[in-house]
Amino acid sequence: MIGTVGRRIFGVHDRVLPGPVAPGDVLAETKGLRVRLGGAEVLKGVDVRAHAGEVLALVGPNGAGKSTLLAALAADLPAHGGTVSVCGRVATDWPPRELALRRAVLPQSATLSFPFPVEDVVRMGRAPWAGTRLADDDDRIVREAMAATEVGAFAARPFSALSGGERARVALARVLAQRAPLLLLDEPTAALDLRHQELVLRVCRERAAAGDAVVVVLHDLGLAAAYADRAVVLDGGVVAADGAPGDVFEDGLLSDVYRQPIEVFPHPRTGAPLVAPLRDA
Repeated sequence: MIGTVGRRIFGVHDRVLPGPVAPGDVLAETKGLRVRLGGAEVLKGVDVRAHAGEVLALVGPNGAGKSTLLAALAADLPAHGGTVSVCGRVATDWPPRELALRRAVLPQSATLSFPFPVEDVVRMGRAPWAGTRLADDDDRIVREAMAATEVGAFAARPFSALSGGERARVALARVLAQRAPLLLLDEPTAALDLRHQELVLRVCRERAAAGDAVVVVLHDLGLAAAYADRAVVLDGGVVAADGAPGDVFEDGLLSDVYRQPIEVFPHPRTGAPLVAPLRDA
């Protein structure tokens, strides 16, 4: 079934499969990006790069433009100024079936109109590869994606019967099964308990170690500090800071951006920055 759908949607001819990438290659980039939504300018000249082999965290307060930036990188939102490139090509110049081979997107919420079994939902991630020589690996890749996200135990259950956290992990498994070199994840830990938050961020690190570029929107600055190679701090649609979490997660900057007194101190064992609101005793 999925193979037939994939052939219908993505086609089987005239596709150029992604080539190999080297560590440090720029897989997504914005230059002077401006985006307007509902008459308001949400992004105001944003320059961002995502490199192969790194986890890039997009952080900032509500309304800062994190999800908008992620959607623009995915070519799901039009730019009103500036450019967005994916794998060295203007994002809107990619045919949809070829763009789907190069970037995989996890939205904030995963909804389906029909009660597909979990395994079928994960297998949907393989649709862009239908008719290619790599389609022969579908079964193995689907199994690996379900194992990585710990959803194999309920592979036969309908997606609609799952809890919010279980749905989030199944949606991530679908993205992993797509095997695109650029992963764009919007708040993948929002519905998860502590254990599975750590699981998801470990998966992000593993994909980066395998050579992918992972861009992830996070609200938890502790997770960003622990797992991201680089963090972009957004504030009011502009980049307030861009660098390693240990460099940009600074008391004054974060306090200004979040309009909340914040203190940053090193973890006593790892030295990673710990971020906490400054509270009265």
